[in-house]
Amino acid sequence: MPVRAIATLLALALLLPGVPGAVGGAMAQPVDVAAANRDGFIAVTASAELQVDPRTVWAVISDYDHLAEFIPYMRSSKVVQRDGNKLQVDLAGELAFLFFAQPVEVRLEVVETPQRRIVAHAVRGNLRAMEGRYAVEPLPSGLVRLSYSGGLAPEFPVPPVIGTVVVRMVLEKQFRALVAEIVRRDSVAHGTAAK
Repeated sequence: MPVRAIATLLALALLLPGVPGAVGGAMAQPVDVAAANRDGFIAVTASAELQVDPRTVWAVISDYDHLAEFIPYMRSSKVVQRDGNKLQVDLAGELAFLFFAQPVEVRLEVVETPQRRIVAHAVRGNLRAMEGRYAVEPLPSGLVRLSYSGGLAPEFPVPPVIGTVVVRMVLEKQFRALVAEIVRRDSVAHGTAAK
């Protein structure tokens, strides 16, 4: 499956995901990412421990109307309905590689537990299934662990071994973008942004 196609699907999962190493000096440990194909459902996990304010982590992962500004391959993201801690979010992107282009659209039903977790699953769109969960956990060390678990099932076949490897690489890129935005906003909030 084309790398950009998988990247778009994962970005649309809203709950998406760096590469081992530091981002802006804020990561205490490498980012951990894993992916596995389970009978056509690509399951993924990602986590990072960050030296940031947990409120900043929450602000970034719940910034649904602006996700497309910093998540690669996402064309648009918008909250279409909110009822307390339950939301519906429309996401759109494009599957594109060489001469192939396929738009992807999905509506996610999202349930928030403020400052702690976000759980989402697709209720409409052109994917067979999509689900995901973010968790924000302040640690005794003063770091904040951001973790993601979930996955998706595309409408088209994905080669089991190659597809899983590509998904893992894409998740690393997307999670790095998410972590970079968290670090950037935290630096701005605390006046430590590079001048």
